[in-house]
Amino acid sequence: MAIQQPASRPANPRFSSGPCAKPPTFHVSQLGNAALGRSHRAAVGKDKLLAAIEGTREVLGIPDDYRIGIVPASDTGAMEMALWSMLGARGVEMLAWESFGAGWITDVAKQLKLEASVKTADYGQIIDLASVDFDKDVVFTWNGTTSGVRVPDGNWIAPDRAGLTICDATSAAFASDLPWDRLDVTTFSWQKVLGGEAAHGMLVLSPRAVERLESYTPSWPLPKIFRLTKGGKLIEGIFRGATINTPSMLAVEDYLLALDWARSVGGLQGLIARADANARAVFDFCDTHPWLVNLAEDASTRSNTSVCLKFDDPRIKDGAAFAKAVAKRLESKNVALDIGAYRDAPAGLRIWCGGTVETSDIKAMLPWLAWAFETEIETQ
Repeated sequence: MAIQQPASRPANPRFSSGPCAKPPTFHVSQLGNAALGRSHRAAVGKDKLLAAIEGTREVLGIPDDYRIGIVPASDTGAMEMALWSMLGARGVEMLAWESFGAGWITDVAKQLKLEASVKTADYGQIIDLASVDFDKDVVFTWNGTTSGVRVPDGNWIAPDRAGLTICDATSAAFASDLPWDRLDVTTFSWQKVLGGEAAHGMLVLSPRAVERLESYTPSWPLPKIFRLTKGGKLIEGIFRGATINTPSMLAVEDYLLALDWARSVGGLQGLIARADANARAVFDFCDTHPWLVNLAEDASTRSNTSVCLKFDDPRIKDGAAFAKAVAKRLESKNVALDIGAYRDAPAGLRIWCGGTVETSDIKAMLPWLAWAFETEIETQ
């Protein structure tokens, strides 16, 4: 018997985990003031790049003595710059509970060939944070985009640490209240929580991180695109909008627009509240539908942006095929796009719940998820 489809649909079916949904008020016509066809080193270009930097500082509450730079190659580029420029001065501890954290381990152990202490947890779990040695440089991901597991807060980070903390915060920035006094290097991209365009990364440095850069020179060669110092001094221009390579001024205008929208919904706290409400709608759905389980086992470590789910029903014969079929069915109805689990993660779904997503769209999509599940079960 055919299962009846829900009556209502999401106004916006975009629940991709990156690039993520644009702010709900976005229209491409709003980008008309972009400095197109102008040098990014002309006054208009420099002013817009500096506005992006200082707007980031304002919305995220980043301290005045922290440097903020726009760098190439998205969050990946920002993290690579930090790892290649700063590690090797002291011992390193690598923490991972999902695929991107595991990728940083590969960089450090196999490319930089450093003797690193490695602590990992399976998808859905997190390491023992109390065991971390902050005499070493510590590299970790705040929010595991592919596992839906995040650190619960910053209290586990030693305030009197000897090493640096290097944090990949790409799906946490603008959705978590990051403790800047506990973070020395923080990276993220425009394409996640604010729904900006891809290819640009943000690199945030504490005074301790700047001191490392100016007092330590790694033994390996650094490509030009990674170099943050010249003559033993920080290249300050990078942190005032003089980017290492040419940025897209269209993408810059889009990011400025996203920052304006963030201010309009209450800034950081408003963005966090929106993400929390979106994630709560999914969590509540799981509570009343036992066949759908949050991949993050501990509620205190569940992401409020990249919510990762798995199916749990004895009638399912092939978990991976079933999850793909559900995602495909929802896409075919244009009610949920790009919600399949990340390729390296356990089979299931991943629903982006960042602040640019409307809670009403999450709530309108979830009955369709139940419909797709029941429809696929009928075909087993």
